Amino acid sequence: MNRRAFVAAAAGAAVGCAPALAQHAGHGTPAGTALPEAAPSADPYARLQGGTPHHLTTEQIAQRKVESPAPKGPEGRWSPKAALPLPRSEMAWATAWAGRMHIVGGYGEGRVDRAYHHVYDPRDDRWFNAAPLPRGANHVAVVADAGRVYALGGFIEQNRNPDPNAFFYDVAADKWMTIAPLSRPRGAAAAVALDGKIHLIGGAGAPTHERASVGWHEVYDPQTDRWEIRKALPAARDHVGAVAYNGMIHIIGGRFNTFEYNTDLHHVYLPVSDTWKERAPLPTARSGHGLVVYRDRLFAMGGEYGVQDRGQITQGVVFGQMESYDPKANTWQSHAPMTTPRHAVGATTIGDAIYVAGGGAVTGGAVQSSVHEAFTLAV
Repeated sequence: MNRRAFVAAAAGAAVGCAPALAQHAGHGTPAGTALPEAAPSADPYARLQGGTPHHLTTEQIAQRKVESPAPKGPEGRWSPKAALPLPRSEMAWATAWAGRMHIVGGYGEGRVDRAYHHVYDPRDDRWFNAAPLPRGANHVAVVADAGRVYALGGFIEQNRNPDPNAFFYDVAADKWMTIAPLSRPRGAAAAVALDGKIHLIGGAGAPTHERASVGWHEVYDPQTDRWEIRKALPAARDHVGAVAYNGMIHIIGGRFNTFEYNTDLHHVYLPVSDTWKERAPLPTARSGHGLVVYRDRLFAMGGEYGVQDRGQITQGVVFGQMESYDPKANTWQSHAPMTTPRHAVGATTIGDAIYVAGGGAVTGGAVQSSVHEAFTLAV
C-alpha cells in the first residue's frame, strides 16, 4: 500500500473511533484497555549532565524574573498538580485532545533525543505512558486535530541538527504513523491546526553549525499527505508561541537565532488572503514560552533570555510572567506570575484551567524539571 492510501485508510479508521480517551489502547494491547499509568517523579529537578537529581542553587533561583510591564488584570491563581513522571525540558511544546494533555520528546535522563510520550488526565490528576515517538528528538512541533497528535521535525542534537521526520499519533489506537517528511528539516518550529490542515511555521534550520532561524511556512493536508508552501512569517524566528483563534493564526515572541535576540513581535496570519498582519507586541520579549487560548484570550507564560560568551551563558533569565492578549481590543494585561518560572514548557488549556508541565529551570538546557502547575481565573 502506498503512503497516500495508507494515510487515507488510517484517517478513515480514526474518524470512526469514539473520542472518549478511556477507550484508548495501550502499547500493543487490545482496543478498550487503558494506557499504563506513570507515577509522578519524586525529583523536581535533574541535571542534563549525568541525568542526576539536582537542587537549584541560589544563583540559579536568582535567574527568575516575574515583573510585567503590562497593566494589571485579574490575578488568577496557580496550584500544584501531579509532577511529570520524570524531569523533562525542551519538549516544545504540548497539545491536548479530548481532555488530555500530550507531551512528546525532549531532554531527560541525561539525553537530548528522547522519545517520551506522557499523557496527563486532569480529571483524576494522573499521568500515563503512551506509545513513544518512532525517533526521539527535542523541540518537536506538536499539535492535535481530528483524533491525531502530529509530531513534526525537531533536533537530534542539543538544540541543533534539525530533523525532517513527521509523524502522527492515532490517539484511539496508541500508535504512531509516518507521514510525508518535511521538505526542509527544522526544529523549534510552531505547529497549528486550522480548518483541517496543519501549519508549520518558523523554526531553525540547517546547516547545523549556523542553526539560523527561518520564516518558512508550510501546510500539511492529511487528505493528500502533501505539504504546500504559504507566505513566510515576517521576521524569521524560532521558539515562538503559536495558537489558532477565530480563523487566524497568532505567532508571538520568539528569538532570532539565539535567546540573546528575543523579540516581542506579534503577527497574525489570515489564511483567506495568505497575508500577515502585525498586532500589539508581547509586553515581555521572550522565547521558549507557552501560549494557549483561555477564556477568549491568549495567555503567554514562562520563557528565557541569556547572553552567551565563548560558550558560557551569562545574564541568564527565566521568565515567570503570565500575560494575556485580548484579540478584540488588541491589548495586553498581566496576571499572577508562575509559581515556578520555567521555559520550554508543555502548556495546554483543558476545561477552565491552563496546565503547565515540565520545562527548563535555568537558562539553557542544563536543568530539567518535573514541576507541574495549573492556572485558573475561577474564584
